[in-house]
Amino acid sequence: MNQRWLFRMAKLAKHPPSEGRVKFVLAILAVCLIIAGVERFIGLPEFLKLDPVSHRDYKP
Repeated sequence: MNQRWLFRMAKLAKHPPSEGRVKFVLAILAVCLIIAGVERFIGLPEFLKLDPVSHRDYKP
């Protein structure tokens, strides 16, 4: 483990983040997990999918 990480953890232990910041980070994490779940179980809308590209016909 890098010494910089140890200093950062010591700083967080001495001065923990505010309750508002913790709620903000957890809300962002929840939104990301919801988006990932929707993409996993429902799928992407057609307009967000990429067209398949074939490289078989590529001749330099």
